[in-house]
Amino acid sequence: MASLRELAQDSKAWPFEEARKLIKRLDGKLPEKGYVLFETGYGPSGLPHIGTFGEVVRTTMVRHAFSVLSDMPTRLFAFSDDMDGLRKVPDNVPNKAMMEEYIGQPLTKVPDPFSNEYESFGHHNNARLRAFLDRFGFEYEFQSSTDWYNSGRFDGELLNVLRHYDDVMAIMLKTLREERRQTYSPFLPISPKTGRVLQVPTIATDPDAGTITFEDEDGKVVEQPVTGGHCKLNWRPDWAMRWKALDVDYEMSGKDLIDSVKVANTILKVLGGKPPAGFHYELFLDENGEKISKSRGNGLTIEEWLRYGTEDSLSLFMYVKPRTAKKLFFDVIPKNVDDYASYTSQYAGDDDVAKRIDNPLWHIHNGEPSLDEQPLSYAVLLNLASVCNAEDRSVLWGFIIRYLPGTTAETAPLLDELAGLAVNYYQDFVKPDRVFRAASDMEKQAMEDLAGRIAALPDDADSETIQAEVYAVGKEHGFDPLRAWFKALYEVLLGQSQGPRFGSFVALYGKSETLALIDEALRGELVAGGAPAA
Repeated sequence: MASLRELAQDSKAWPFEEARKLIKRLDGKLPEKGYVLFETGYGPSGLPHIGTFGEVVRTTMVRHAFSVLSDMPTRLFAFSDDMDGLRKVPDNVPNKAMMEEYIGQPLTKVPDPFSNEYESFGHHNNARLRAFLDRFGFEYEFQSSTDWYNSGRFDGELLNVLRHYDDVMAIMLKTLREERRQTYSPFLPISPKTGRVLQVPTIATDPDAGTITFEDEDGKVVEQPVTGGHCKLNWRPDWAMRWKALDVDYEMSGKDLIDSVKVANTILKVLGGKPPAGFHYELFLDENGEKISKSRGNGLTIEEWLRYGTEDSLSLFMYVKPRTAKKLFFDVIPKNVDDYASYTSQYAGDDDVAKRIDNPLWHIHNGEPSLDEQPLSYAVLLNLASVCNAEDRSVLWGFIIRYLPGTTAETAPLLDELAGLAVNYYQDFVKPDRVFRAASDMEKQAMEDLAGRIAALPDDADSETIQAEVYAVGKEHGFDPLRAWFKALYEVLLGQSQGPRFGSFVALYGKSETLALIDEALRGELVAGGAPAA
């Protein structure tokens, strides 16, 4: 049999494609620093959102794929640009008036608006990011821009930028509007008087002394070192400088940064560095098709996803089609939960290693997925929560133990977790918008027929038997396309336009309960606001 490494050479899974690209960049040789460095970047100007998490999980997948293809040691730096000046107060924070007073200050100098628990707003957001990364078990090393600048670890490359000041300026000026060109400088001095990060022109440079001259906010002309945390770099020169200082080998970025990466690569070559490998992932969009933003707080936070979906479903969302723009809002969560279960079944039923390493689960779990069984789909549980008007998971368990005798929350922890998540989703999203409609004459006749057929089935009829009757009724009553029949069932009986396989739902909900639900719907009690039978 072919070895795992040999199979990975031919795998079409995108993490292996990226890993092979990185090996080519390295020419198969270990860098002088003794390891291959992967990096992710985070701007803590707002609370970390799922896009931030996505960059780390995707980079981790490439890192693991690289470890299969190569024996070179690796490290992953999660780098926070926390020395950036606060440009505006985010929409989703408290104490906005207080924060307004700190506009322009480095994020690690802005007081934490949430509490006194953290030293600054930057420290608070960094802690939030680390907490989420730790929850998912990522192996990474957190790095702070503030620490690197203030400790002097960037000093050598800052002096390198100063020596190449004219070259860097020439590159940057081509990318700027005329009005910005008049004030632009790659160096952003920290005002010795106010402590703010200044975006002011550089009047003079002295590479031998390691200083720049600029006009401070009070009009005073100041000569100041570029080292020791007295200056930071504008973001594109900063990106290039950091790649050079750390000798970064791989970093991915969003599609909106394609031009910025090109500029940073050009600067990096001037500084004597080699551009890292990486790819541009597509952006996440909110429910309105707009780009998600940390400062606006649109889209989803990691906490919000995990209130309605599993950790594995979030990782799956990040794995699938990273180069395709995807809607990142609440209604994508149920599908990803059930898609994960489908990939689990595929993985468990396939002994072909070549196919397994192309399965998302292999990459999500570093080659060792747990394959926890999911005996009921999230969609079925969600619709059960809906029809029962469930307030907590115990209501669902009353049906589950009848459908799966001997199953308990202790023996099926994943099922118990999904039951709780389904109740959360129903309470927050389905219940407020649920609208039942009356059945048409054609639909009434079909539902009466369906009720008769369900009543004639044995009490222990399985979901496939029930589903066959549902199909037969739809066909015999002339629903074309057949999905119109299922849509009618969902809208009339469940108050929504989508739902699970109806046979599976009936098998779980129960024969007598389903007959009572159909009867209430046909008598108009659901449309009138009556609660479905529980």
